Amino acid sequence: MMGAYLERGPLVTGPGDVPRTAISGVRAQLARLAGAPTATRRVRFLTLAVYIVAVLFIPLGLVAQVLDAGRPASLYQLAVAVGTVAVSQLAVVRVRVGAARLSLGWGEASLVVLLYLIPAGWVPLAIFLGVTVAMIVLQLFGDRRPIWLMAYNATAQTVAGGCAAILAGLIREPYHSALTTRVTVALIASALLYAAIAVVLIAAVASERGGTRFTEVAARTFAGKLFMTVGNVTVGLIIVAMLGVGMLWLVVLPPVLWLLHQSYAYRMRVDDERRGWRIFSTATRALNQLDEGAVAEAAVEGVVRLFLADSAEVLVPRSDGTVCCYFGGRGADVSAALVGPVPRTPADGRSHDGPWVAAAHPDATPLAPGCVAARPLLVGGADVGELRIRFARPIELSNREQMQLSAFGDAVAAALHDAAAHQRLHTMSAQSSLDAMLDPLTGVPNREGLLTGGAAALARLHRDAPVALLVLDINHFKEVNDTLGHTAGDDLVRITATRISGASQEGDLVGRLGGDEFGLLITELSAEEADASDGAAGEPGLRHALRRARELADLLATPTEVAGLQLAVEASIGVAAAPAAGCDMIELLRRADIAMYQAKRGGGAVAWYDSASDVASTDRLTLLAELREALSARPPQLVLVMQPTVDLSSGAPISVEALVRWRHPRRGELRPAEFIDVLENSELVGPFTRHVLDEALRSAAQWAAEGIPVPVSVNLSPRSLLSRALPNEVGILLARHKLPPERLVLEITETVVVPEVKVVTEVLAGLRALGVQLAVDDFGTGYSSLTFLTRIHVDEVKVDQTFVSRMVESPEAMAIVRTTVDLARQLNLRVVAEGVETAVQRKALVGLGCTAAQGYHFCAPVPPEKVVSALQSLLGSAGARVIPLRAEGAY
Repeated sequence: MMGAYLERGPLVTGPGDVPRTAISGVRAQLARLAGAPTATRRVRFLTLAVYIVAVLFIPLGLVAQVLDAGRPASLYQLAVAVGTVAVSQLAVVRVRVGAARLSLGWGEASLVVLLYLIPAGWVPLAIFLGVTVAMIVLQLFGDRRPIWLMAYNATAQTVAGGCAAILAGLIREPYHSALTTRVTVALIASALLYAAIAVVLIAAVASERGGTRFTEVAARTFAGKLFMTVGNVTVGLIIVAMLGVGMLWLVVLPPVLWLLHQSYAYRMRVDDERRGWRIFSTATRALNQLDEGAVAEAAVEGVVRLFLADSAEVLVPRSDGTVCCYFGGRGADVSAALVGPVPRTPADGRSHDGPWVAAAHPDATPLAPGCVAARPLLVGGADVGELRIRFARPIELSNREQMQLSAFGDAVAAALHDAAAHQRLHTMSAQSSLDAMLDPLTGVPNREGLLTGGAAALARLHRDAPVALLVLDINHFKEVNDTLGHTAGDDLVRITATRISGASQEGDLVGRLGGDEFGLLITELSAEEADASDGAAGEPGLRHALRRARELADLLATPTEVAGLQLAVEASIGVAAAPAAGCDMIELLRRADIAMYQAKRGGGAVAWYDSASDVASTDRLTLLAELREALSARPPQLVLVMQPTVDLSSGAPISVEALVRWRHPRRGELRPAEFIDVLENSELVGPFTRHVLDEALRSAAQWAAEGIPVPVSVNLSPRSLLSRALPNEVGILLARHKLPPERLVLEITETVVVPEVKVVTEVLAGLRALGVQLAVDDFGTGYSSLTFLTRIHVDEVKVDQTFVSRMVESPEAMAIVRTTVDLARQLNLRVVAEGVETAVQRKALVGLGCTAAQGYHFCAPVPPEKVVSALQSLLGSAGARVIPLRAEGAY
């Protein structure tokens, strides 16, 4: 039949642990032996109600039977019926739902037999006596269930049996009746009603005592009982049929019933294991996260579902000896609390309650011994925490559940270990990124940190909010270094940084730009404009920024001790103000830097940016956004014009230089000088370079297809040499247009100092290995022309047009051109004279030994579609000769 009881005693799993039963205490034992109820108030009320109903059913059934004088029954029949019920109570299949353990048996089969053997009125009494006999036998063989629970078991089944007997009497009295259709229906309906009532009554008490929801207990019990009920009813009907034929047939039943009982047990075990491992799989998948809190929350929720526990805890130790405890239960969110510091037990002396006996979440209810199952979380011997499962009543986990707890604990340990490792890597990465943004000497952000932080601050502001950048440079700082030493200079830098930081307000950002230069970004400015007495342009917030700058200059001028001497630090401060949406940090820094040098030249402490003194346009800040759009505009705005280079002796073309033009929809055609500075200080250098190279190589491929295989020259931004990806990108473009690498000449502008860094050397070596040629543009106009040639191996130098245009009238310019030609001949380099506009200049160049030139005297820059015609015209004038551009040697 159906029974329910709770196992007692704690279970703790761990290496070498075995389940063991703990004494619940003298008081609890005395209460059990005395039969005193230990259940909750609801359990007591339900128990009392069932007792009363059962007590009413038994006499009412007997009275009904006495009144039914026409259908008497003997005491022998009653004894057989009682024995049948008792036997059905001893052969059971046990199921654990949370902390409750239920017994599922042959109750439906015995009920069908009872309804046939005895009148319906005797059924409640027979069930009560049979269950009572079975409980006494179980007590004699060591069963330790409370007496009140055994009594409830007997009375609950008595109530179920009485209701079933009433239903059978209403349909068709089965007592000693042939198995007609109506009798069969009565027996089946009675057995199903009996099973349903018994499950509900037993599940109600089991859920209250085990701390598991009634719906969970009832659903699990019905799911397990359904298969058994069908089998039990079938067995009962078979027995009734055999009794009608002859008693001898009953001898074949025991082996059949034994096999059926084994199938019940196997089916229940398989269903339970399937459900358990399905939940286990889902719970372990949920652990696949990289945050400790998320892992712990998934672990708590998963283990509560897996074991139908009341609540669970995950304890994670901290380096300071405290323990972070994650706690949650059914239908409740997981919360975290820091517990400790808590004494740690020795590794070889772990108590059965875990390594942190005192550690528990503040919301966790203290439970009696045996209500907590704990599992240490170990990874490679390292203790990463502990998993605890809490039940409302003492339990003992089965071997399978111990394996599940062990496996789930290992999965939780691995997930927590991975989350901790990820957190450490994230912290290290964040710290590394932070360190990369900080100046190690002063502790304030460095140049990159100021630009990055400033850009983020500008993005957060309203587009019309005024901002200002102050750039400060210490006057005579070199003299301090030279006189007092670099240590004193470092001290002075630190003092200056401290004073600027102390003068900063909420929302300000301080940074060291390098050397003795600092920046202060002010984002909280009043929108008042400078008045006429300031003499400044009316930028919103400028007046406020100038006042802050003067206050800062006065603060820095306060005497301070450096290397034992009292020094008054004087500084030049440049101020640039603009709306937040109308600037970026790079342009704002450029403006403030210009203003700072104005302050130095003017001898004052503070100066502001004046667009009238800046060669750049006042709307320079908008150029960057417009240039970004121009790169993807259709029709294209960035176009190329081509100017051939000719051999001076024959006039034949030897190469073509690609020159970029920006057909601006509002400003008209712009030359590189009008926008190249904005480009150089932005992230668009790479896309711009790739665009120009792609268009130039496409044109060169078209010339080659027309039978004019001349190389194309492209100006390369010095900043492009800082990209290690440049050689690979150039190779991809050459392959796309099917051109050999020697058809491409990359010109480096010598007026811009190429930084002496390792990456530049690597990029240039990669380009040389690729096979492209390198040329120096505007040679002679930079600061270190000869040093430039010793650092970078090139194939060609181009004499700047400022010398070529004056060489006829100026002996100095003539000397520079002659020296360049002779130097190139000695270094086995090609020389190309730029900007040749007259026949006189051409003749002079030929006299100096220069072999190639370009300029309006030969051909003006033309669009790509006209280059072929221009080249063919030059070829016709030169007698249809094409002089290929050689990789090495002069002409």
